[in-house]
Amino acid sequence: MKRILLYIGILFFALSCAGRTFRPAAGDLLFQINEASAMTDAITAATAEKEPYPFSHVAICLGGAKSDSVIEASGRGGVRIVSLTEFLDASGKIDGRPAVVAMRLRDTTDIAARAAVRSLKYLGQPYDYSYLPANGKMYCSELVWESYLDRHGAKLFHARPMNFRDSAGRLPDFWRRLFEKLGEPVPEGVIGTNPADLSKDSLLREIHRYF
Repeated sequence: MKRILLYIGILFFALSCAGRTFRPAAGDLLFQINEASAMTDAITAATAEKEPYPFSHVAICLGGAKSDSVIEASGRGGVRIVSLTEFLDASGKIDGRPAVVAMRLRDTTDIAARAAVRSLKYLGQPYDYSYLPANGKMYCSELVWESYLDRHGAKLFHARPMNFRDSAGRLPDFWRRLFEKLGEPVPEGVIGTNPADLSKDSLLREIHRYF
């Protein structure tokens, strides 16, 4: 019995160490389940309500000299670089661990690394609360969409008409108040992206869970 318990202890220790020592590569994507908020709830209601992991945010790993940093478009400061630790700490939690899944392009050429470099040109742009393309502002999955290009310079990931309504067809109060404040129409049906759809793209494969 003692030997069995020892083996179990070693196994759990090894799994714990594996989680701590994982290092994302340049261009890996980190999909995050945010802490509950009005904005997070509105995003997941429209895009990931029935998903097992309702991702509401995504960031790009920078790699290289900035291997412990990610670039993200966030309401907390627009397009900015933050440490991986800060990003993980800001996540929602599953069993006390960061609710974050790392994904990588199946194409193992330098497309992802180039995308990480390309994303830096958007550094400092404000967060795009209008959720519109090509307006000098960025939301999180838009940063990914703009940064990842194929060998011919075309967008690697697909965009599709955006939905802001929940599964019952209702517009959440958060979106109604936001666009009233902006004085803009809700961009329902405008071509765009979201983390939940992006995480299901066949070009990506899961490589690590932080929980």
